[in-house]
Amino acid sequence: MADREEMSLSFGAAAGAYEAGRPEYPAEAVAWMLEPARSGSDAPRVADVGAGTGKLTRVIVGLGAQVVAVEPDPGMLAVLHEAVPGVPTFVGSAEQLPLPDAGLDAVLLGQAWHWVDPEAGTAEAGRVLRSGGVLGLIWNFRDDDEPWIARMTAIMHDSTAEAMIADGGPVVAGPFGPLETRSWRWRRAMTRSALEDMVRSRSYVITAGPDERARIESGLAALFDEVGAVGDALVDVPYVTHAYRAVRA
Repeated sequence: MADREEMSLSFGAAAGAYEAGRPEYPAEAVAWMLEPARSGSDAPRVADVGAGTGKLTRVIVGLGAQVVAVEPDPGMLAVLHEAVPGVPTFVGSAEQLPLPDAGLDAVLLGQAWHWVDPEAGTAEAGRVLRSGGVLGLIWNFRDDDEPWIARMTAIMHDSTAEAMIADGGPVVAGPFGPLETRSWRWRRAMTRSALEDMVRSRSYVITAGPDERARIESGLAALFDEVGAVGDALVDVPYVTHAYRAVRA
């Protein structure tokens, strides 16, 4: 099995699958994270850190914020440039942000904080945020309360993020106040092709050896046949979005 660092930097090899298979974020969840940041401006200055292909970036833009995107993988940023043209981008990480001190109203991370060293990431977020700025963390998860989704998760292996949430959630240190959280449940209609792209965009699958990948693909093919994800047919995939926010002192 690949180590944590290799998995965290694996996504560029599947950037197209990530863009096609991963869901966007509910606008109401992103708006909730940004609420404290709007106290000083109707167009808060926001960094989307670990921005990937821009799934979170485009929602932030749609909410009227000024956005910069920070991502360690140039392959992911290339897709973001096409998906969200005009957004300034920087190669960097949550632990080493290429941004000035106290220049932002919000730092948001989508599907990313579980790859971050929480002590270093919190310190950097605190450095680039103004007093009263907000650190927002968000994840989309398939809802394993539905039996066939739980079977799919078992076949393709839990993610690092799913394990972190099950263990009590993200850790954020000073200079931030208490971590607030809210959840949203929703559904997404997906074709078999989109389901396959979602699977291929997961770090465990990207870094798996040929035998393990063949096992995953075989098991999922049988499951998708069983639930009617055949050809262009749509199946409803339930999701739960967990969002967190903490305000800088």
